[in-house]
Amino acid sequence: MKFRKFILFILASFILVGCQTIKEKSDAVAEKENLKYGKFVGKEINELKMELGKPNEDFISEKGNKIIVFKSKKYGISCERKFEVNQDNIIISFTSSGCI
Repeated sequence: MKFRKFILFILASFILVGCQTIKEKSDAVAEKENLKYGKFVGKEINELKMELGKPNEDFISEKGNKIIVFKSKKYGISCERKFEVNQDNIIISFTSSGCI
């Protein structure tokens, strides 16, 4: 019975360590994403469009700012990057989800 508990403890430890590794890798990817596209904050929307091309969609937020959305897919995982643009066509914020 003690051997069975020991084996379960070892398996649980491997699972927890594996989950931590995945979290660390995904955090690193998110940080890289933020550095790459965060550089557009404070710049005009035309610079972003020259880099990423035509957006997949755009709409007006409740604040009255324009939201530009770029969507892509890598390894079957959908990626969405949103840029908020003020009235002067200056990017004021950036968010991404699912991007690897």
